[in-house]
Amino acid sequence: MAGRGGVTNNTQTNTLVWDGIVPPQCQPNPSILRLSAKLEWVQAHEPLHADIDFNKTNGVGPGMPFSNTVLTKDPNFGVIGLVPCAIGGTNISEWKKGSFLYNQTVGRTQAALQGGGVIRALLWYQGESDTVTREDAELYKQRSEKIFVDLRSDLQIPMLPIIRVALASGLGPYIDIVREAQLQNDILNVQTVDAKGLPLEPDVLHLTTPSQVQLGEMMADAILQSMPSTNKTGPSYSDAPTKFSNFVSYSLMISILLCSLCLILNFR
Repeated sequence: MAGRGGVTNNTQTNTLVWDGIVPPQCQPNPSILRLSAKLEWVQAHEPLHADIDFNKTNGVGPGMPFSNTVLTKDPNFGVIGLVPCAIGGTNISEWKKGSFLYNQTVGRTQAALQGGGVIRALLWYQGESDTVTREDAELYKQRSEKIFVDLRSDLQIPMLPIIRVALASGLGPYIDIVREAQLQNDILNVQTVDAKGLPLEPDVLHLTTPSQVQLGEMMADAILQSMPSTNKTGPSYSDAPTKFSNFVSYSLMISILLCSLCLILNFR
């Protein structure tokens, strides 16, 4: 979710670099904001996670095409606020309740809710690192469902809608086991978007920029199908708060695409 679209290895310097190409579906929009690492609202742009997953080279991810598609298909959705928390290359065990990443996720969510609002959905995209060992792959279903239950409990939304992504690739030989777990929705209000078949970068792990765009659009379709259409036009960027402490009221959608958390807020 942090986005590696357009990130390739520079053979001359042997470093990863982003090509800087931003497709139309990922362009900045006055109605799409992001919460920076300093907890300040700024206009969102690629790379969405530049100051969050700062130890890695970030490129295009599904967050911006997701948001632009939501606004295109539901013009009355209002101003969207993204709260990215992606940390790439993590195992699902690093996100269990009580871990640093879990606590940070819940803490940032609660901070964003200080002004009020309603969490409306959660998006989850993770699992490549869990394909390395058979043990991790076979435990993936149990671990992911436990995290979903814990997040719903700590956010006090027992039926929080969850949209998750089934892997397109993996770091190890047990991709099919993890994918099978992701495609089995044994808890209520969970849908799966399948990324299998989307073209990959030369590293044969991360999605290309066009694939990130397509995935973001698929996620947006799933989210819009899971919620009622809005019927009130939201404010413009100029009406949105500059810091979350200034919030008065808004409706909130949370998207967690591990390694990511993106809160999508409608400012009213």
